[in-house]
Amino acid sequence: MPYTLPAPVHSELVIKKSRFLGCVESVPDRSAALARVAQLRTQHPSATHVCWALMAGGHSAANDDGEPGGTAGRPMLEVLRHQDLDGVLATVVRYYGGTPLGAGGLVRAYTDSVAQALLKAEKTPVVRQQTLRCVLPYALEGWLRRELDAHSASLLDMAHGEGVSATLLVPEAQAATLVRRINDAGQGQVVWLDTPLDAGG
Repeated sequence: MPYTLPAPVHSELVIKKSRFLGCVESVPDRSAALARVAQLRTQHPSATHVCWALMAGGHSAANDDGEPGGTAGRPMLEVLRHQDLDGVLATVVRYYGGTPLGAGGLVRAYTDSVAQALLKAEKTPVVRQQTLRCVLPYALEGWLRRELDAHSASLLDMAHGEGVSATLLVPEAQAATLVRRINDAGQGQVVWLDTPLDAGG
């Protein structure tokens, strides 16, 4: 099961006068990751490198930002993979201290920056969500609100017209059960606006 981080975690290493500022944080996708990297470049204008690695939605990316190929982004990515993380961006800002570390030294420095940050991480399981939309009788509105709590679901939107139009956000694992509960309670009066998955799952 993949995990994500509820809050960013940081590390700071100084190796032969080079400073490595590591951070691992949750991001929804690649464009958010690139925006965050750009923000770090602005915050650290005199940094020599801003290297990063991304695992999001099963996709991965890594960038050495001018360090010798394979010495920064890829080792950082391996740490994320090893920890079963998804929807996370690892960044390491490096201020060069004047002494070359060599390829092996760089791999260790970037790997350790990410690994040390993750020592402080509280990991939470990634819960895949599904959106469901339905129209149900007014009499079921109060019942539906109570039922959502029981299924760890939330109400994204509700509109009142001929009936009550509800847009629900439900953990995938709970979706089929909740659809069955709503159908049973509605006794044929609930209209689904999306195909509510195969109710068998």
